This record gives sequence, structure tokens and C-alpha cells, in this order.
Amino acid sequence: MKHFRIIEYGSCAYRDMVTLRDAVLRKPLGLTFTESYLQQEINDWLVGCYLTENDQELLAGCCILTPVDENTVQLRQMAVAPEYQGRGIGRDIILFAEQQATSNGFRELMMHARQTAAGFYEKLGYEIHGDEFMEVGIPHYEMRKKL
Repeated sequence: MKHFRIIEYGSCAYRDMVTLRDAVLRKPLGLTFTESYLQQEINDWLVGCYLTENDQELLAGCCILTPVDENTVQLRQMAVAPEYQGRGIGRDIILFAEQQATSNGFRELMMHARQTAAGFYEKLGYEIHGDEFMEVGIPHYEMRKKL
């Protein structure tokens, strides 16, 4: 069974989230998180997607929502554990994030999407804005969707 929860910064669940993001997003690029980078997340919405298997709650995926201004929130650090990819978890995380953004008064969700993930986001209604750019050493696009 799949369910979502807002994770408390600094909690054990937050550490699990950082571990997942590190494994999926950072280590493949030869990068790591710094404490100062993580401290910037203290006021963000930290979203966790959990699966219950054999009476255990497992973190399957996550993302961060960071307010940009009164109308726009940025989705960051989207990650799904490799063993759960291809099961619709990424799509469900996006839908939950959009619901959270809308219920908190935001009218637009934006992100810096890796070039390799742009097609995934386009299927969910996001549009590329501007030219490709480099971030963490790989090509990205800014993508946006009106909520």
C-alpha cells in the first residue's frame, strides 16, 4: 500500500530521505551533500512516498517543495528508489506535490529537470521554458506547469 507524508526536517525519516537522494541523485554524479546545503531545506516541504511491505514502511520516493514566491513553488530533489522505478511512484509523487502546492495557494509549479527526465514531466503537463542549461554537471531544462 502506498501513502504520502510530509517529513520533518532533521528526523530519522529525513535522514532516510537524504540517503535515498544521495544514492539516486548525487553518487552517480560523484557528488555528495554538505551540511550547509541540507540546512537550506529547513523550511521546505519534504515529501515522502512510502510503501508497506511485510509490515514494514519503506521509503520508495521523495521530493522537496520550495516556495519561490507567493504564486510559484519549485519541485526539487525528486528521487525514486531504483527497485521501485517503473511502478508509477514518480507520477504519484508529482500529483501529490501538485495537490500540496494548490492547497497552499500556489498557482504554478516549476523545476529544473534533468534532460533525461524532461519527457516524463512533459507527459504530466509540464512545459520547457528557455534553453537547456548545465546544473551539477549535466544538462537541465526549466519546466513549468500552471496548477
